[in-house]
Amino acid sequence: MVRYLRSTAISASALVLLLATDTGAAGSGPAPSPAAPAAAPVAAVLPAGAPPPAAPRARALRPSVLADPGRAKLATEPSTVFTGSGFDACSAPALDAMRAWRGASPYGAVGIYTSGNQRACAQSRLTRDWVRQVRSLGWRFLPTHVGRQAPCMAGDHKPDRIDPAQAVQQGRDEAAEAVRAAKALGIDAGSPVYLDIEAYRSGDAGCSKAVIDFTEGWTQALHSAGYYSGFYSSLDSGIADLVAAARSGATPLPDAVWYARWDGRAATDALPASLWTVHRRAHQHLGDQSEKYADVQLTVDAEQVDTLVAP
Repeated sequence: MVRYLRSTAISASALVLLLATDTGAAGSGPAPSPAAPAAAPVAAVLPAGAPPPAAPRARALRPSVLADPGRAKLATEPSTVFTGSGFDACSAPALDAMRAWRGASPYGAVGIYTSGNQRACAQSRLTRDWVRQVRSLGWRFLPTHVGRQAPCMAGDHKPDRIDPAQAVQQGRDEAAEAVRAAKALGIDAGSPVYLDIEAYRSGDAGCSKAVIDFTEGWTQALHSAGYYSGFYSSLDSGIADLVAAARSGATPLPDAVWYARWDGRAATDALPASLWTVHRRAHQHLGDQSEKYADVQLTVDAEQVDTLVAP
């Protein structure tokens, strides 16, 4: 997923943002849970001898507030939570690999790239029948959409970017595309679809707002279609901006977050203790690693999952 992380540790400015905003304010994000673990202290993740954290980046732009008529519809849809280990691979693995890994690996959930015009790999195996057979083995799914990216994303490997002037509508349009693809694969309403926003440059308030506006449009349209909204990004860019948006009153925001921080910690405690706490978090803690089970080798990213999945 996020292939261009600046570091396996989250940036100092993002850490200050996450810790400083975790004040117990209600915000407009998902319901708080006082039993959730607190974010790790700065000293636990900054390297020895590192300079003091920089001031948090400014986010002075007014948050967007959209109607969310579809949220009530979700109350009538079934939802599924998975807690345990998961993985994702750039292409959907062969059925034989999924059979072998189901019994021999520690994993029970798999991320699949179901839609989006900027997916990095071909998905020749990802069909309705593949989903049906993998589901019958007991796997759960993290459906993922890779479309437009942040305007300030570095490089030109994903050239289709969010237009700040049209961000909300573009988010709605991509949600409609994601729903069509999910339905074609047999992934029904009541499931989440995770929006993949790869790492981007911090410090650009206009860029951050474009990402959040896009995500709000995405969430609004998914809710209207009866699907849960998920959001995947690097902890020090997209996730940091999403936390700030929740604190500032932006709505509607995703129901579940999946953050990338390749620190090897199979835990989901790097977010503020008052946001996305009731089975609404996943952590991609290892990336691009080769693993072998039952004589089948795959290159995967590893996740600790405690969040909404597609059954």
